[in-house]
Amino acid sequence: MQKIWGFVKSISLICLLVLLVSGKCSPASVAANQEQVQQEELQQGQEQQEHPQQEQVRPRFALIPENPRPGEPVTIAFAHGGIESGDDGDIKAVLVTSQGRLSRSDFFDFPAGEGELAFMTAILPVPSTARPGPASVKIETAIGMIAELPLTIAERDFVSEEIELDQTNTDIRTVPDPQKTAESNQLWAILNRTGTDIYVQDAFTPPVTSTRRTSFFGDRRVYRYTSGKTDTAIHAGIDYGVPKGTPVTACADGKVVLARFRISTGNSVIIEHLPGVYSLYYHMDKLDVTEGSLVKTGGLLGQSGATGLATGPHLHWEIRVSGENTDPDALVTRPLLDKDAILAKLNALETITF
Repeated sequence: MQKIWGFVKSISLICLLVLLVSGKCSPASVAANQEQVQQEELQQGQEQQEHPQQEQVRPRFALIPENPRPGEPVTIAFAHGGIESGDDGDIKAVLVTSQGRLSRSDFFDFPAGEGELAFMTAILPVPSTARPGPASVKIETAIGMIAELPLTIAERDFVSEEIELDQTNTDIRTVPDPQKTAESNQLWAILNRTGTDIYVQDAFTPPVTSTRRTSFFGDRRVYRYTSGKTDTAIHAGIDYGVPKGTPVTACADGKVVLARFRISTGNSVIIEHLPGVYSLYYHMDKLDVTEGSLVKTGGLLGQSGATGLATGPHLHWEIRVSGENTDPDALVTRPLLDKDAILAKLNALETITF
């Protein structure tokens, strides 16, 4: 701006000299013009002092963890430096590997305290089917990609198991039923919905006190039907082998978005905890919460049972992130929104000005 003003001032002086030589401008008018130029220079200096040029900061990103295993979520923090996301305002994180685009999550605003760095965050699931090796997280907006962050997916082995079903459970899995279809559509509509409410920032806790597990997250299952035919599936959660009537509690603060009987999962509860993050409790004998109610960590949801597709009394506990089944143990190990850890990583990055 100073260079442009200097150029304009030089042109003005030249023009004044030309006019003076040509006799079309008097010495008095030249003096008046010079005084006007000096006044404009003084005004410009005052404006620069009152409105100094603001320092622009390049966006900073943080990934926690940087080497997740299949099934473990990644927390992505984004402290932006004036980046525009586009007309719709959406900013997304996309997991990309040699298998293609595996998952996607929306960013949401994280409430910053006074004097703290403001940032957005996204919880990105790593599917249990993701292959180990190099990967990347693309940060995308409506106007294109703004960053690509390297990531390494670690090795992980899963248990294989074969489950023999009786006629009732065979029918639940194989016989077409419009009610099952409607329940499935309703479930996916819930799990793929990203809200804006943040109900919890702490780590999750298991929903029962028992540590006896009869099935694990990511188990590669083979179901054997009464007809002799088989089918395969991936177990989406953890099964606790607890007796019927065992108290089942909320793993974290949240809002109950489903509490009803479903054909496949029996008496079921779903709780929303964070934008796109839900916990699910299946095969319960009794429900003690209603849809729309708010619950606290350790709050009673009901009692375990063997309703729906179940070979015996147990509790199925599941976590979904942006619709993808996610290892519940990963959320017990660390908070998804660990503000101190996020700010430590963001603030450790060198601030680059331009």
